[in-house]
Amino acid sequence: MANDIDTRAWRIRELNDAFRRNLSGGRVMMTQGVAALGNERIAQLMQVVRTFDKFDSANDPHGEHDFGAFEQGGDRFFFKIDYYDLSLTCGSEDPSDPRETTRVLTVMLASEY
Repeated sequence: MANDIDTRAWRIRELNDAFRRNLSGGRVMMTQGVAALGNERIAQLMQVVRTFDKFDSANDPHGEHDFGAFEQGGDRFFFKIDYYDLSLTCGSEDPSDPRETTRVLTVMLASEY
């Protein structure tokens, strides 16, 4: 059973990393606070999200690379990847299966959490 969990977490991590790096194959959302920062700052934030590699047991306890926290321009930000079904009406039953999962990446100011 532990091997199945490890394999599933590895597959989810691979899918999350590919989505986060390429920003394709899912949806990218931002909170109102992030949207208000303007296009140039948003582009900088998204570059940090795309290249983020500071995953550890504190921010990634399941090894899925679905959450990150970082400082940029004097502000603290979070990003989170959630898993929905293809119609975006409920959670995905199997986030390791891209045929039945839509990934949604949300970027937010930590103060908006």
